[in-house]
Amino acid sequence: MLLIDNARVLDVRKGVIVENARILVNGKYIVDIGTSGSVDASKAVDVIDARGKLVMPGLIDAHMHLSGLRTGDVVKEPLLTSYETMVARAVKDLEALAEAGFTTIVDAGGLIALGLKQAVEEGTLKGPRIVAAGAPLSQTFGHGDTHYLPLDLVDVRSRLVMRPFGSLICDGVDECRKAARYALRMGSDFIKIFTTGGVLSQRDRPEYTQFTLEEIKAIVEEAKAAGRFVHAHAEGDKGIINALLGGVKVIAHADMIDDEGIRLAIEKNAVVVPTLAVSEHILTYGRELGLPDWALEKESFLFQYHVERARKAWRAGVKLATGTDFWGGVKAFRHGDNALEIVLFVEKIGMPPAEALKAATINAAEVAGLSHVTGSLEKGKLADLIIVDGNPLDNPRILLDKDRILFVMKEGKVLKNKLSSL
Repeated sequence: MLLIDNARVLDVRKGVIVENARILVNGKYIVDIGTSGSVDASKAVDVIDARGKLVMPGLIDAHMHLSGLRTGDVVKEPLLTSYETMVARAVKDLEALAEAGFTTIVDAGGLIALGLKQAVEEGTLKGPRIVAAGAPLSQTFGHGDTHYLPLDLVDVRSRLVMRPFGSLICDGVDECRKAARYALRMGSDFIKIFTTGGVLSQRDRPEYTQFTLEEIKAIVEEAKAAGRFVHAHAEGDKGIINALLGGVKVIAHADMIDDEGIRLAIEKNAVVVPTLAVSEHILTYGRELGLPDWALEKESFLFQYHVERARKAWRAGVKLATGTDFWGGVKAFRHGDNALEIVLFVEKIGMPPAEALKAATINAAEVAGLSHVTGSLEKGKLADLIIVDGNPLDNPRILLDKDRILFVMKEGKVLKNKLSSL
């Protein structure tokens, strides 16, 4: 038994702080939580004094990529850097994410995260829990089809693919079913698909629709048969609608979501992950980092829709979750800076900080398929928590300062502890 005492606990469901609080942890789980008068601490073997600081659920990035990139240039760098080097860098990124207070990450497409997941689970590596899609599904001439490379260097079923990103290329209902089954065979926690084009794919555009409704339904059916769900890259309005009609649970980006898409997202109880942070960084740093002109043009085109449509969706009642779409870097897209999405929800969309923090915990846990075990501090849930110096309800920007993330616990195990230095 471990007691976290002398705490102020953030109830992210209600958006309020419980003063003079205690949390009792047994192994991986929270067995009691409440005020000092209501939690029996007599069985506690160890005590951690929170020193009156704020305790809240561990943060979750609901859409990112563990790629090991450093320049920010997703076009050239994977061709010039060895796969093994990128894996080694990804290990350091996991450590940075833990230091920043992230206890769960949702890797929305890539080979490295799926490979490192076991190492994190067994304790060989320190880092947040990994929920990974592995290789995403893309149609030929889709966002996941790297158009400037031969197909043998794109489809992960080829032995020639040794890059952090690769896809399962499939066309037609039967091929889509088989590709979904292949993704499940790889160990994917969920299936990632592309229902529109995107910014960093050379020859398509965000407003292009990809996969037919019948193909999407077939992939969703295969995912459900295995107790999993589908997470879709969807930027254009028609591709968003197709994904929702096809039964997709998570809509990523949703830059151009229209009234019909908003209505369907509410009706289907889908979660939208706007990924404002990656757009912010592409527009701010993209030219300096060497991103191609065609990518910068498409991001500029999308920018006129992105924040406005995310704000409209939130005001209409769509469930939003925080995800950065960061893939790794030094100046931009850097893992460890992922709390930026929370800040942008407040500063760009206009969310109250309490709702933005709910989007980064409860709603993001739903995107991960883990809302039953994490995302809030409640009896019976995993002991995924952080202790913060300051109050993010007053100023969410404090979550960007790693020195103010004093303590990080995942499943009852301490990943970071700076409390003793206070």
